[in-house]
Amino acid sequence: MNKNNKATHNRTITISKNEIKKYSKEFIVLNRKVNPEKITNKIIHQDIFEAIKYLPENFVDLLFIDPPYNLTKTFNTNKFNKRSIKKYSEWLENLILNIKSILKPEASIYVCGDWLTSTSIHLVLNKYFTVRNRITWEREKGRGAKKNWKNSSEDIWFATNSKDYYFDVDSVKLKRKVLAPYKVNGKPKDWHEKETGKFRLTYPSNIWTDLTVPFWSMQENTEHPTQKPEKLLAKIILASSTQSNTVFDPFLGSGTSAVVAKKLNRKFVGVELDEKFAAISLKRLEAVNDNKNIQGYSEGIFWERNSYNYQKKKTNKND
Repeated sequence: MNKNNKATHNRTITISKNEIKKYSKEFIVLNRKVNPEKITNKIIHQDIFEAIKYLPENFVDLLFIDPPYNLTKTFNTNKFNKRSIKKYSEWLENLILNIKSILKPEASIYVCGDWLTSTSIHLVLNKYFTVRNRITWEREKGRGAKKNWKNSSEDIWFATNSKDYYFDVDSVKLKRKVLAPYKVNGKPKDWHEKETGKFRLTYPSNIWTDLTVPFWSMQENTEHPTQKPEKLLAKIILASSTQSNTVFDPFLGSGTSAVVAKKLNRKFVGVELDEKFAAISLKRLEAVNDNKNIQGYSEGIFWERNSYNYQKKKTNKND
């Protein structure tokens, strides 16, 4: 099917050549040292290893890195080739060495990877930061394998630049349906009951099973092959930044980190080499002015997958 004649419920964000030309006028290309104000809430259309030479020091509160995994994969016009674990580790370490100076002393760092890439991420981060945790999140879709276990998870390594860092656990608690309610003296213990069901707020763990990988019927979906869910970024941004903080993403892709930062009233700076994806990022950022919703996050609460829709349906039924 021609992508210009999408199916009725296909909400995938696409972009025309004329739109790319329009949005490209808003890109920044750095050729000299700049101050933070020059790049705040902007997208730098440039290779990160070139752009990093001109970025200011000590301006980033939250660093989110979703690098090319150690796979041979094409990202529109750019291709990344798989290499040995040693060579990939050297590539990642070169990135970290170049990028470390832009971090504030109390900055937090999150780096995404798959099962193979995680080996390099842990070793490299441990050399330059304090590694705090490894988050594993479930990808609920993917192809099966006949002679191996199906890959249905990815990792996010959490580290900090020092022992002093910000973490707001209350902002990222997960609301779950209670399956086995427990009472003390006839009263609910650590849960509450409404007409819509029984729920409790639970502390966030390092296993995330409540995410939905963007697909064609979701408003946030784009043509980027490795797009992360907005809900994933919302968890990270709310936990490890405040509304006055700056989120930096050196591999912006289709702009999810910047979009969520804007929705949650944070500042952002993104670097993206591919012109099309950089333009899609700006198109998505423009749309935030009319819609700040994040699927799976509502009323200041992260909902267990499918439970919020369940509650809404039950509420409407009772109206």
